[in-house]
Amino acid sequence: MPQKVDNPAAADGAPAESSGVKSARRAVDLIETFAANDVWLSLSDLHARTGFPRSSLHGLLRTLLEAGWLEADTNTARYRLGVRALICGTAYLDRDAVVPFATEALERIREKTGFTAHFARRNGTEVVYLETRESQRSTHLVSRVGRTLPAHATALGKALLAELTHDEIEALMPATLTALTPNTITTLEGLHAECAATRERGYAAEIEEGTLGVRCVAAVIPYRIPGTDAISCSMPIAQVSDDDARRVGELLAETTAELGQQLRRAGIR
Repeated sequence: MPQKVDNPAAADGAPAESSGVKSARRAVDLIETFAANDVWLSLSDLHARTGFPRSSLHGLLRTLLEAGWLEADTNTARYRLGVRALICGTAYLDRDAVVPFATEALERIREKTGFTAHFARRNGTEVVYLETRESQRSTHLVSRVGRTLPAHATALGKALLAELTHDEIEALMPATLTALTPNTITTLEGLHAECAATRERGYAAEIEEGTLGVRCVAAVIPYRIPGTDAISCSMPIAQVSDDDARRVGELLAETTAELGQQLRRAGIR
C-alpha cells in the first residue's frame, strides 16, 4: 500500500517554503527597505515599496518594533530603523579581523596626505564602507561607515572590479550603469577600459564620478584572490593636481601591498 504523503511538493522532491521562512524573508526585506531610505516610512509607504499585504506588514512591524529593530513615531504612525540595527552592524566590524589593521593604515595615510581615507569591501555590484578617517580640512561628506555606493562609480569599486576577469565583470554588472554625477561611467566598455588602466598603473582613480567636487584614488589590499577589500583617499579637486593625485595613488599602492603582507603573516584570509 503506498505511503501517504502530506506534502505533495515534498513528494516531487521540491522544497516547500514554510510560512515561517516566508515571514523571515519578508522581515529581512523590510529591514533592508528601511536601510535604503533615509526617511520615516508609514505602512502605506512600505506597502508601495515592498508589495507586501497590509495584514502581513502589521504583524511584521509589530514584531520588529518589539524586538528593537524599529522605532515608531506615534504621532505620525511612521517607522524607521531602531538601535538594534546599529548594534548588530557594529558587531560585524568588531568581529572582522582585518579592521584593526586597516584602521592603522588609514591613520598613516591621513597623516601623510592630510586627506580623508576609507576602507571598503565589495559586496556584489556595490562597495560597503567599513571604516573612515576624516580629514580635518574635509569639506565634503563622502562616506560614512555602512554606506554603500555603486562599484563602477568609485575608485574603490573600480580597484576591486579590476581584480576580476573581463567575463566575470560582464556577468556581474548590468549593461547600463547608473550615473551618480555627469562624470560617472555608464557603459561596460568604459568600465573595462578603466579596469585595464587600473591594472596597469596599480591603483584606480576617478574625478567627480561618485561625488561632485571630489576626486579619489584607491588600491586593493592583496591578501585574498580576487581581492575583496580596498583603501582609498578622497581629495577636493580644488586642492590637488594630477601629479598630487598620482603621488597619493602610488602611496596607496605601497601601503596596501604592505598591509596585504601583514595580513597574510597574521594568517588572515
